[in-house]
Amino acid sequence: MMYRDQLLTIGDLDNFKADLLREIASLIQEKNMTSIKQWLRTSEVREMLGVSSGTLQTLRVSRKLSFIRIGGIVYYKYEDVIALLEENYVPKAKPNG
Repeated sequence: MMYRDQLLTIGDLDNFKADLLREIASLIQEKNMTSIKQWLRTSEVREMLGVSSGTLQTLRVSRKLSFIRIGGIVYYKYEDVIALLEENYVPKAKPNG
């Protein structure tokens, strides 16, 4: 026997779909955050920033980008590279209206 409160409505299905999509997006974002390396090598940072070795060295010497040297390898924190990008971000101009 079926009762009235056991019926599914289109609204119920829409809510289920929205909840499911939010959960999937959350799982994808969580996976992406855990896959980011904490420490990057020089070549990775150069590629991220699109700069030459000399420019990256200038950023180190001027202390605009923190680093650590172990042996002959220089490492940079991912979060420091992102912070440098955000500090130098120039938003696009808003159209006059």
